[in-house]
Amino acid sequence: MLTVICDEPGSLTAIDRDKPHRQPGEVLIRIKRVGVCGTDLHIFTGNQPYLDYPRVMGHEFSGVVEQTDSESDLAVGDVVYVMPYLSCGTCIACRQGKTNCCTRIQVLGVHCDGAFTEYLSIPHAFVHKAEGISLDQAAMIEFLSIGAHAVRRSAIEAGKRALVVGTGPIGMAAAIFARLRGAQVTVLDTRDDRLAFCKQHLNLHATVKIGAGDKDTLAQLTEGDFFDVVFDATGNAKAMERGFEFIAHGGTYVMISVVRDSITFSDPEFHKREATLMGSRNATPEDFRHVEQCLREGLIPDAALNTHRLKLDDVAHSFATLLDPSQGVVKAIIEC
Repeated sequence: MLTVICDEPGSLTAIDRDKPHRQPGEVLIRIKRVGVCGTDLHIFTGNQPYLDYPRVMGHEFSGVVEQTDSESDLAVGDVVYVMPYLSCGTCIACRQGKTNCCTRIQVLGVHCDGAFTEYLSIPHAFVHKAEGISLDQAAMIEFLSIGAHAVRRSAIEAGKRALVVGTGPIGMAAAIFARLRGAQVTVLDTRDDRLAFCKQHLNLHATVKIGAGDKDTLAQLTEGDFFDVVFDATGNAKAMERGFEFIAHGGTYVMISVVRDSITFSDPEFHKREATLMGSRNATPEDFRHVEQCLREGLIPDAALNTHRLKLDDVAHSFATLLDPSQGVVKAIIEC
């Protein structure tokens, strides 16, 4: 089967691998769609923590059941999506239902090989039937769930003000789900094209470009109070540190991004606000189910988010183009 492997940063190779043999308790999936995530781009550029090379990337995917156990609730031909965080089920996090931060987590495409290939055999517990949604939509559930999880963690309420810093796919997902909770959502970014996309497709309160006077603009939008919840989705340490400036007194800061760097902040400024600082990692089954339902109900502009497509055959030589800002990529989907 065709497999695309990242040998080292900046290098992708198309190879032929044996089709996996399904083990008892697993589901053999013929992969049909794979979303390209910021994590994949970071792996390609060499900026992803928790990773060793070589690695087959890809953790946002959907497909069709090829083989499964006879007693399975899945059948051959079923369209499925995969929750790619392979959790142990027994550690302190899993016992609390926080499988997203399992102490022994294995994320497909990061800690172990993922979906830039034609077949994967996955433990049944992580395979879910995609009901009432398309293959494309099913492949988008994972990244949307990361935004949904961050918003749920924040407990933001209707009428509150939210700021999302960074308008990549994860930032857009956080903005979408904060708005669906009734929040007044502003996004902040450096890129005019991303801000224009958000303004056109996401029905937000405001879009603000990073630059001279941006803090004054954010102050004016909030009558000087700033934001009840700030979400960082930049993947940039300096931006993550600056985000503390935008938290309202009594507010919450949710860091969705992960970087290799240390993050520092002013303790007096943090304490005088009695601010809450949260990390948000991956997502839980609850978040996946919520996103699937929102897709079924047409609450997410998924067709607009999917700006680019490519074939698995083309990935090795075309992947680098997805890093080019001039291409206007929001979410690229690979067809297998």
